[in-house]
Amino acid sequence: MDPEKETSHEEIADSPLFKGDEALRLVGTQAQKFNEEYNRRLRNKLDKVIIPITAAVYFTQFLDKTSLNYASIMGFPVTGQDYNLVSMAFYLGFIVWEFPTVYIAQKLRLGKYLGVNVIIWGIVLLCHAFANSFHAFFALRFILGMCESCVSPILISIISMFYRKNEQGTRIAYFYAMLGFTQVFGGFVAYGISFYNGGAMAPYKIVYYLLGGLAILVGIIVLVCLPDSPVNAWILTEEERIASLERVRDDQGGTENRKFKKEQVIETLLDVRTWLIVLATMLTDIPSGGLTNFSNIIIKNFGYTSRQTLILATPSGIVEVISVVVCGYYSDKKGERMLPVIYATLPTLLGVALMIGFNDSGQKGVLLFGSYLIGSFGSTLSTIYAYNASNTSGYTKKLTLNALTMVFFCVGNIVGTEIFQPKDAPAYIPGKAAIMVLLSAQIGVAYLLRHINVNLNIKRAAIIEEIKREKGWTDDDVQKEKERRAFADMTDKQNVFFQYVN
Repeated sequence: MDPEKETSHEEIADSPLFKGDEALRLVGTQAQKFNEEYNRRLRNKLDKVIIPITAAVYFTQFLDKTSLNYASIMGFPVTGQDYNLVSMAFYLGFIVWEFPTVYIAQKLRLGKYLGVNVIIWGIVLLCHAFANSFHAFFALRFILGMCESCVSPILISIISMFYRKNEQGTRIAYFYAMLGFTQVFGGFVAYGISFYNGGAMAPYKIVYYLLGGLAILVGIIVLVCLPDSPVNAWILTEEERIASLERVRDDQGGTENRKFKKEQVIETLLDVRTWLIVLATMLTDIPSGGLTNFSNIIIKNFGYTSRQTLILATPSGIVEVISVVVCGYYSDKKGERMLPVIYATLPTLLGVALMIGFNDSGQKGVLLFGSYLIGSFGSTLSTIYAYNASNTSGYTKKLTLNALTMVFFCVGNIVGTEIFQPKDAPAYIPGKAAIMVLLSAQIGVAYLLRHINVNLNIKRAAIIEEIKREKGWTDDDVQKEKERRAFADMTDKQNVFFQYVN
């Protein structure tokens, strides 16, 4: 399907705008100008509220998601195949509820909906401390997955509404970097609790009390403090709300629209880039799913004790934080999304190769260094989030693409648990080899996505020049039409003025 088919010969000036974003009611179709110093102060004001809250949500979510991993070595009462099923229940709940939750969120205020979900999952975590059977834990993990399924789509939507394209990669990196911090924090907490003898209660219950209480606290903060959109952000004056919308007008990405549009869902499903993003997500999360569950086991098999492993595993989280922040900054600075994916994948391939090549060498230092290098590819999903935020327009289309990304994030994690088979212990060479194959394929998919966007931008530049000749428009006329369309809730395919980020 030609991505330009619907826009190449349309009458630009006659586009219907009556189904546009909420922002149209506030700013209309003609741009208002604010100087860059004003915009810089406004961005800093947004950063002081949005970034800490989104980071706190993501920090809490990943701690909660991996709580079972910590509980498993602290007297958790479910073991064996039942433990594997309880672990899978989280992802099943996530998959089942992903599409319903994003479309419910579309009808409601994002911050409020997210806050309620965080509070509910905090309560669900507390309930883990009182459960004592397989069926109870399975049900609780399923509900936990349902509650957490809305997080990434909502955070990505909020970032894309408040920030320009050349700011989105860095802001998404700020909250996604919490994934690495949770590995460090969780490792040290688990190390500390490992010294507790369990006299008063099972150690795993302490984990759920702590994480449940933290989630409820964060949920209350989100409910009260997180802005939903520039249109009704409580932290902004009316002038600042207008300025916030004008800051992002030229990006043509739009803001929010509460009307579900079936045609945008269809367009998402027919866009080849959608399925390349799905593939890229799978190629990232199959290795991630395996390493999340087996990284500590792999390090322990280098010849360390369980307690040593808890501490020695933490530097990979620091490597991930550095990779996420550096790749996010680079992606905004250079206007690239897929090159950072390639750059972050290469050290991981080297790390896996070292672990395979030095497997029987007895050189613990080299093997440990290789395991730390693997943390670099943790930035890949963050960059995919940024790709979605910067390269999709039309609110229903954005939500649909983000939901698909998260569904296949779960599928990848489920499949990833099968990479490391018991029969391959302790070296797990076939699993490590599989990771090398998958991440090598990831490089090819990233390059293809970049190539498609480059070509789309070239075609659009030619179409705009043709329109200028046919209508006798100047550059100022083109700019006025861009401003008129900015909040019309048109998809990136429908809006010829939308520019893709490579």
